[in-house]
Amino acid sequence: QLNMAKKKEAFLQDFIEGPLQFKPTYKFDLYSDVYDTSEKKRKPAWTDRILWRVKNLCQNASKEGEFSEEEQTISVTLNNYISHMSYGISDHKPVTGTFGLELKPLLLDPLVTLNPEGEWSAEHDVLISYSAVPEFPSSAWDWIGLFKVSFRHVNDYVTYAWVEDDEISSTKDSKQVYMSAAEIPDMGGEFLLGYYSNNLQSIVGISQPFQV
Repeated sequence: QLNMAKKKEAFLQDFIEGPLQFKPTYKFDLYSDVYDTSEKKRKPAWTDRILWRVKNLCQNASKEGEFSEEEQTISVTLNNYISHMSYGISDHKPVTGTFGLELKPLLLDPLVTLNPEGEWSAEHDVLISYSAVPEFPSSAWDWIGLFKVSFRHVNDYVTYAWVEDDEISSTKDSKQVYMSAAEIPDMGGEFLLGYYSNNLQSIVGISQPFQV
């Protein structure tokens, strides 16, 4: 019935389903793995299903509305698609799907390139040099954060420097800002720098990891 609907209904045609490699999940006697023994004796069916569809945000679509493999910004892989026959509180058996997602960068080259200068420690102020591509929309509210290499969110910074207020030198090709020694963690470790753009509301450049 679902396969017939996918052929007939346009909104279903872009949806994908994994192979049905588990037994029908409906209808069971409650609290058992026995198919319906009531008077109706319903025929077992794969009533519980998981379908998915990727809505790609890439704007470089072809005339037919299709995206080439290179243009896809996200890919989805179905890792498993299974039923859970041990559950018996319903006349259905639950179904789960586990997916792997791969997000591709919208930009292959960073808008800002960052480099920590010299040896970093909590014993002295430190310097950061950075350069941006010519068309980069910089703002006085941009900042450079010091992050542990394991950071997961833009707010996970250990400390930060304002690119304008903490600037100490500027040339056509490069700028320098400083971070106060008082803000550098005493325990040290492996860190990296991230440039946050206020206009773009995201990190637009990340340095290579380095030791403090």
